[in-house]
Amino acid sequence: MPDPADIFARAVEEGERRLDQSSLELVATSFIAGFTIVFGIVGFGIVSALLAPQGDGVARISGALAFGVGVVFLVVSRAELFNENFFDPAAAVVDSNSRSLRSLVRLWVLTLVFNLVGGGLFAVVFSVDGVLPRGSAAALRVVATEGMARGASTWFASAIVGGALVALLSFLLVGANSAGSRIALAYAVGVLLALGPFDHVVVTALHVAVGVLFGTPVDFGAFGRMLVVVTAGNLVGGLGLVTLTHVAQAMGARAADT
Repeated sequence: MPDPADIFARAVEEGERRLDQSSLELVATSFIAGFTIVFGIVGFGIVSALLAPQGDGVARISGALAFGVGVVFLVVSRAELFNENFFDPAAAVVDSNSRSLRSLVRLWVLTLVFNLVGGGLFAVVFSVDGVLPRGSAAALRVVATEGMARGASTWFASAIVGGALVALLSFLLVGANSAGSRIALAYAVGVLLALGPFDHVVVTALHVAVGVLFGTPVDFGAFGRMLVVVTAGNLVGGLGLVTLTHVAQAMGARAADT
């Protein structure tokens, strides 16, 4: 099991790789992450619909178990998901005097935009009549309606939890020493994220987008406010609670070793 200083060193190496991506590579990996996570969203809807006769609790838990697969796909493919890429790049910037905050902003802005573009376009494919099993559309509409029904304070608090959870995954993946453990961690975080459900700006926005494509009425002004509030919450939870505290922990451990 690596100690915090070793994890930090690994994170710096991975963060350098992420920050050094060309614009084309970053756009492509972010686009891939967007449509990859849609597999989890659609899986949630399919399984929830199939098990709805067994009760809401069974359907919710089973849907969350299905959603976790999408996060595994994301991690194995090393795609770039907003918030999951907080810890490593931040570690690289802290470790290097030559790195600027501009490189972080570029990474995070392009990731968020093309996560949404990739996921939105792939959602259109699933919305074609007959692609999903009967009942899936209704289950996905329920998720979208419930997501939009939350108030700003709930969005923000839920997004703090969601942001912390996804950023924690980034930290845990750096410390994992095998592909099996990385897969297990990704799956566990995906299931927990969907069980809440806790808000992650990309996942929540794509859940709503899929619901809209299947007929969920949405006030787009409210949708815009949700995006802003959830993004802010993800930054507080992912960057403030998890990333900065783990960076401080690792830097303290390195200082103690020297």
